Amino acid sequence: MPMAPHARLGCRGEQLTVRFLRRKGYKIITVNFATSAGETDIVARAKDGTLCFVEVKTRAEGGMFPPAEAVDAEKQKRLISNAYRFLSAMHEDADSVKRRFDIAEVTARSIFDAEINYIKDAFTE
Repeated sequence: MPMAPHARLGCRGEQLTVRFLRRKGYKIITVNFATSAGETDIVARAKDGTLCFVEVKTRAEGGMFPPAEAVDAEKQKRLISNAYRFLSAMHEDADSVKRRFDIAEVTARSIFDAEINYIKDAFTE
């Protein structure tokens, strides 16, 4: 079954963000980590060792609102819950792991051309 255009655009945004992060020296740990709490688009480790839980929001150019506005308080709560589940699955002590929640705003001009606005520490626990 063919993928819907918005889903295709979202996947492309995630691919571009993975490439962006690798170029910045991040190590990609996993993509699309899913639990009953929801899905974390990207989990990566920054050069300083910080574990980054990245939400990717992709929109076509000309949207009325910045993509990050879609990450409301309820979405943040689900992302935080999912981060704890990830840490548990990796047998990491949540109290000792330096972590942050980032948002990648991907504005697509076309499927091949996009701009990424990467927001570190977009929200806190």
